[in-house]
Amino acid sequence: MFPLRALLYRRGTPVMTIIIIAVNCLFFFYELTLPPYLRDRFIEHFALIPDRLQLMTFVTSMFLHGGWLHLIGNMWFLWIFGSHIEDAMGAPKFLVFYLLSGIASAVVQFVVSFGSPIPVVGASGAIAGVMGAFLILYPRVRVVTLIFIIIFVTTIEIPAAIMLVYWFAIQLLSGLGSIASVTQAQGVAWFAHIGGFLVGILLIRVFRDNRPRYLY
Repeated sequence: MFPLRALLYRRGTPVMTIIIIAVNCLFFFYELTLPPYLRDRFIEHFALIPDRLQLMTFVTSMFLHGGWLHLIGNMWFLWIFGSHIEDAMGAPKFLVFYLLSGIASAVVQFVVSFGSPIPVVGASGAIAGVMGAFLILYPRVRVVTLIFIIIFVTTIEIPAAIMLVYWFAIQLLSGLGSIASVTQAQGVAWFAHIGGFLVGILLIRVFRDNRPRYLY
């Protein structure tokens, strides 16, 4: 299932979400301009690497991506869900919420894969926090979703709760399965997703406001 849009009214332009997307894109484009040997050094310096402790990488790693699909997928999910969470709490609070979710998810992944030399990059943990917050605030909001049925592609509207719980279940099962083999064996930081999602559920109760929200 791939979300296309949430049927939820936004009261204004999600400026902070746009800025975060732009910063992620700028980091990625800068990385592409580097020759391979400098690109490797850049990743080693700013990615989260669990066999060493560099505090700044708990923040910098969430602005790096491993490829075009990684970047585009993350930024699309951030736009679909983050724009509404920003609308619910305001730009300054959203930035703090996003960064805290990303840092917490990185801590979880660092602990679970402690000692691994594999770099961890991506905004997925922070975005998972945004998705957890969306689950709490808008469980009944319908999300226009792209689904694939064998060779057929279609769209359906499903409640956010169903989509997000399904997404979390996949992350949890995949994360538990990775423990039995090698952490991040398939290049996915499953526990960053799990940690970010749960932290988002907890933090949204602190960061939300009480203004009314409207469905389409």
